[in-house]
Amino acid sequence: MIARVLIWNLFDSKTTLDELREHLPVLPEGAYWISNGAADRFGLVSVGESFPDLGAVPELIGSEPVAAEEFDIVE
Repeated sequence: MIARVLIWNLFDSKTTLDELREHLPVLPEGAYWISNGAADRFGLVSVGESFPDLGAVPELIGSEPVAAEEFDIVE
């Protein structure tokens, strides 16, 4: 099984965290939207074999994630 983490900086993005919240698609079990309003960062944590559909989120932000990592789950 794989864990994936994506992090975007919203400071220079085309949108705000509040605007993003209005457009977030529902994620499957094992996937979560994450945010840090004080640091103006937004992201996704996903555990599973497939990557969830991000919907319009990348287009709304207007940039690639500053961090995109994959980890093997240790059981």
